[in-house]
Formats: sequence, C-alpha cells, structure tokens
Amino acid sequence: MMPTLSVMAPAKLNLFLHITGQREDGYHTLQTLFQLLDWGDTLTFDRNDSGKVTLESSDLGFDQADNLILAAARQIHQPGLGAHIVLDKKIPIGGGLGGGSSNAATTLMALNLLWDLNIEPRIMLDIGASLGADVPVFLAGHTAWAEGIGEALTPVELDNKWYVVIFPQTPVNTGEIFSKGQLTRDTPAITIATFFEGHSRNDCQPVVIDLYPEIGKALAWLGSFAESRLTGTGACVFASFASQAEADAVRCQVPTYWNVVVARGVNQSPALKQLVLTR
Repeated sequence: MMPTLSVMAPAKLNLFLHITGQREDGYHTLQTLFQLLDWGDTLTFDRNDSGKVTLESSDLGFDQADNLILAAARQIHQPGLGAHIVLDKKIPIGGGLGGGSSNAATTLMALNLLWDLNIEPRIMLDIGASLGADVPVFLAGHTAWAEGIGEALTPVELDNKWYVVIFPQTPVNTGEIFSKGQLTRDTPAITIATFFEGHSRNDCQPVVIDLYPEIGKALAWLGSFAESRLTGTGACVFASFASQAEADAVRCQVPTYWNVVVARGVNQSPALKQLVLTR
C-alpha cells in the first residue's frame, strides 16, 4: 500500500433548497440537488506507524479542536495506525460549499485505503451521516437529489455547466439561519421533474439577505448576468453558464472586494474517481 496520497476534496452547490418540515429532534427535513464541482480543497495523507493522526493546514483560521477531518479519522482509527494530514484550504469556511463535510468524507475514504481497512460502503455512509448531513453525498461521490435531512440520495446526471461562485467574505452561521422564526419550514415536496421545469428556490435566501445585506448585494450583482442563487445557508452565491468563456467573462468583472472562483459542475466526484484509480 502506498505511503502517501494527495486527494481533492470537492466543493458542492445546492442548486435549490426547500425546507419541508422539522423533526421532533430539531433536525429540518429538506429537498435539495447537490451539484459537485471540479474545484475544492486538497488533502495530503502520509501514513506512518505513530499510532496517532496529526493535522496541519494552510488556513490561518484553522481550529483543530472542532475539525471534521480529525473527527472522521477518529471514527475509523485503530491501534498502531498513524497518519499526518496536510490540508490546503481553498473552500471558504461558512460559505455553504460543504468544505468541512467534503474534507471529512475524503478523510474517511483516503484512510480506509491507506490503512487497508476495507470498510464496506454501507457502513462508511453510516459513519459519514453521524458526522454531518452533507457528508454522505461526498462519500457516495455523485451529484444527487437529496431528501430527509440530506442523507436520502438519488444520483442525478446533469449537463456540465460552468459556475461563477462569489464569496462576499461574510461567513454565515448555519445554526443562526435555521433558528430564525421567519424561516419557511413547510414548503411542499416537489419531484425531480418539477425542479427541471424551473419551480424551485432556496428557502434560506430571504432570511440570509435580511441578516447579511452584503450577500444580497452579491446576489443582485450576479443576477444581472444570469439567475443567481444562494448555496445552502450561504454565504456563497452562484450562477451557471453554458461555457467556461462566458463564466470567465463574468469573473473578470466581479468587484475586487469579493472573492470569486469559476468551477465546472461534474457528476462524479474527483476524489472518488482518484481513489478508485489508486486502488
């Protein structure tokens, strides 16, 4: 087995987000369409015999105490196994792009391979769901329609589009958004066909705009080029384009006080594709 492995942990977009209810345990039920991107963080794993998992990051705001990478590693760690993980952080924290969940999923898959654990996919999905509602889609490794609390997944094949993703540098606290009384929690369930007919929205978007005016400005600016939408609870906003050239033309005009990236939507996760080829 190889001693070192470097893997991209892809970002995701929520092409829409409907909150359909709230369970007795407090979790919200939802419908969404997860679009995976060909852009994200990079994690490098060095296997060793230290018996410990250590982590370093290029991100100055990095906090090990509450990190999903280490939490994921602890779920499958066995005595005598060790690894040093380096995180090259690109996905903004609090942006709604699933960076923490993608990091956790990538860690589970990479260490399962490096440590030769042979954990079954079904068990891996259960472990992922215990870490966070968005982790399973990254483990499944495919753009997907999601229901329940995000764990009930149906793979979907989408046309490859290019996305302009703007981060207004205003991190959003997901817990704050879901705690607000004005959040819509009773949107009727729709079908996949209904989504493709254009009948969808992000139920969190009005609440986020009210609390974070800068995000509303970014939505309005990007909306002058194409339909713009919040991903997840934000703070990132996005719009899709048919070609990279169209997306790049918009990127060149984004105000310098916002961060921006152009990324291609993909149906299969780059991380899963890479790890399958590594086996």
